Amino acid sequence: MNYPFFSLMIPLFAGYSVYQILTQTADFIIINKSPGISVHKDQGDEGLTMLLQRQLELDEIFLIHRLDKVTSGVMVFAKNRETAADLSMQFQNREVEKFYLAVSANKPKRKQGLVCGDMEKSRRGSWKLLRSKINPAMTQFVSVAMKPGFRLFLLKPSTGKTHQIRVALKSEGAPILGDNMYGGEEADRTYLHAYQLAFTLNEERYIFRALPTDGVHFDHQFSTLVESSFSQPEMENWPKLPSVKC
Repeated sequence: MNYPFFSLMIPLFAGYSVYQILTQTADFIIINKSPGISVHKDQGDEGLTMLLQRQLELDEIFLIHRLDKVTSGVMVFAKNRETAADLSMQFQNREVEKFYLAVSANKPKRKQGLVCGDMEKSRRGSWKLLRSKINPAMTQFVSVAMKPGFRLFLLKPSTGKTHQIRVALKSEGAPILGDNMYGGEEADRTYLHAYQLAFTLNEERYIFRALPTDGVHFDHQFSTLVESSFSQPEMENWPKLPSVKC
């Protein structure tokens, strides 16, 4: 089956870098979110959802899922209640396929694997991974050498816990570059990006993919490495998920 694939990123306004529209249909909008903006209203600033609704002059817009303020990447917003209900149920049932890219300046314990465990709130808004597995967060990952001192990760979370990927990489000894909350080395941004999103709507399969546009280390060399190593993330030899709770 040939799935629709959209890779062209078109700025909504010249020089406006908060988001870029990948595509828009009668039912949904796909954007490439920049880092540094919250999906909700943040300390008096207009949130991404409100911004989209106002700038696109829509009567309604529905937030389906979330990315952390520091995270960039592909997001879907629904334009009507029916689509919102359908996509929300797919996210809830873990039927939406999500892939992330991350960079670390630390050597991981493993080059690939599965991070699995319960998570609980820690200090100052952070989370921590537990050894228990009652309702675990599960994150599969593979990685390749990027450039001297840096490693590129492709991650596939099968659950959607808060800060799940950030905590997973910290547990592997490789906190994300720029992620001060979890011990990452200082950088111009947190190097975590939602790379690909796939879902089915009205019996049609959609796959949306976008590279990051902000970040000193998200450069041409990075893009070339992603294209050569992770151009088809769904085809990677992913670590096996447990048939029961890990």
